Amino acid sequence: MAGVTEFNFITNFTESDKYREEIHKLIPGGGHTYSKGDDQFPVRSPAAIVKGEGAHVWDLDGNKYVDCSMGLSSVSLGHAYKPVVDAVKEQLDLGSNFQRPASIERDVAKLFLDLVPQHDRIKFSKNGSTCTTAAMKLARAYTGRKYVVRPHNHPFYSYDDWFIGTTPCDNGIPQEIKDLTLTFDSMKPDTLRDLVKKYPNQIAGLITEPDAIADNEYTKEYVAECMQEIIVICKEAGIVCIIDEMVSGFRSGFPGAISVYGHQADICCWGKSIGTGFSFCAMTGKAEIFDLGGIKKVYRKDGTEHPRVFLTSTTHGGETHALAAVKAVIKEYKEKNVIKHLHSNVKLCHEGWIKAVKEAGLEKHIEIRGQTWFTLAIFKDKEGNASSPYRTLFLQEMIKRGVLFQGVFLGCFSHTPEDVQYIVAAFKDCLSVYEDALAKGAEHYLVGPAAQAVFRKWN
Repeated sequence: MAGVTEFNFITNFTESDKYREEIHKLIPGGGHTYSKGDDQFPVRSPAAIVKGEGAHVWDLDGNKYVDCSMGLSSVSLGHAYKPVVDAVKEQLDLGSNFQRPASIERDVAKLFLDLVPQHDRIKFSKNGSTCTTAAMKLARAYTGRKYVVRPHNHPFYSYDDWFIGTTPCDNGIPQEIKDLTLTFDSMKPDTLRDLVKKYPNQIAGLITEPDAIADNEYTKEYVAECMQEIIVICKEAGIVCIIDEMVSGFRSGFPGAISVYGHQADICCWGKSIGTGFSFCAMTGKAEIFDLGGIKKVYRKDGTEHPRVFLTSTTHGGETHALAAVKAVIKEYKEKNVIKHLHSNVKLCHEGWIKAVKEAGLEKHIEIRGQTWFTLAIFKDKEGNASSPYRTLFLQEMIKRGVLFQGVFLGCFSHTPEDVQYIVAAFKDCLSVYEDALAKGAEHYLVGPAAQAVFRKWN
């Protein structure tokens, strides 16, 4: 798709409009993940996807798109990636769930823990919130403390009360629960030191992402230094340090950011890309902490018995076809240097966007940020303020040009350089509309309302 100067503009969303009209009468929010909701996209966008193949997806009206977010980052190799699908099909003929654990659980446990040599134990689940919440429970049980900490400058960790209670979507959560979660700034470790002083010997666990900040104000080295300082503070204060690799896992590095920076965590939470679309999440950690959730007694150093923790108990956590997918994904990563390919495409996209914005003279209105494994665009109004209407307009125009876009490029192994060049070409082509909108107002070009924040009260 290199050298594209013309686009087959997508204008037909007839079936998508019918879907939108009906779905909210069936499913609250219209879907099972708020980030996929209608309020996150422009009106002129696909309401649902019928199929995906490699780096492309097709909607209800038969429109084809280059995919940029790949199932909210969960698809690392590609949609319907054949080696993984073949492994899943083979496993399905053997059954997917049994009265006792499936033997494949041992295979995947060994395989995954070999990738995380700092950890001794693993538990599987089907979604990330199960893991992060279980990690917080373990931290409380291990330390005997009640407070937990999360960065206020990170977007999401769980749909459970301990996290959601710290967002505007806190309805239904008692104040006593909200008060047990403290927040700090991950780019200012001293804010964590202040919490430790204010709540001495009372903080059980801290969760943070090691490689998630995309802000041109901070260098990659500074982000890594802050993460390391946070780990040191946790160790000094006896706080269980939990690193969330739900998004950075199998993208920042292999298996994740901890292998890039060498960070030593007590617990890590994994998911998304590891199953390349199949439902698999996991938490790994140190035996002395994880064994509290086992069925064999655990003793403290002074010889007293540790109370048992009911850790996680998920009927579908060891679903065999998802574990078969994980085995196949790890094999692909080991044999094909997937990380290098992902990073190369991200770099190509990142540099292409920056060049296009600079050539258009729109640096004050579109800011490109990123890490080695993702790049994103911040869309601003005439005054230089981040703007939902202008962001939604750009999404609308990218989708019109056949790019399923939410402001970020994560990519997958199936993306070719030509796919990325197409995304860059579409991005560049949208800039003229954006420039006109800055002069006349986004409302003159945007069809329907602007996308809204996930964490909000009613409109």
